[in-house]
Amino acid sequence: MIVSSAHSRSVLHAAAVLALLGLALGGCAGIGENMSTAFADPAKYDLYDCKQLETERKQLAIRAADLQGLMAKAETGAGGAVVAELAYRNEYIAVRGQTQFAEEAWQRNKCQTAPPVAAAPTPPVIAPAPTAHGARAKR
Repeated sequence: MIVSSAHSRSVLHAAAVLALLGLALGGCAGIGENMSTAFADPAKYDLYDCKQLETERKQLAIRAADLQGLMAKAETGAGGAVVAELAYRNEYIAVRGQTQFAEEAWQRNKCQTAPPVAAAPTPPVIAPAPTAHGARAKR
């Protein structure tokens, strides 16, 4: 089997481009992990009380989990790593930065996690007493 030199050069060129792209994206991901607070406002949570911080922390945790799921799902497809990086990585980094600042405010305010609210017990349903057959109801 004879392969033309032009074809082999184009294959090598494509492989080199893909390798460089992989290194570049890997470098971006590493930078993003170290700079997670760069996309978040450090003063955002300064005036939040503990109740507001608790709600915000829960919402940030949910959003971070959603983004991780979306990135994992995107990575399963063709070119998924690139899609995950372009579509979700920046928002994920911003959410992580916000989470860090919310946690710092939580600790600074000496907040405690509220105990779960116990549901009020529901009273049992009491059925009316059966009436005797043949008895007339009063009018």
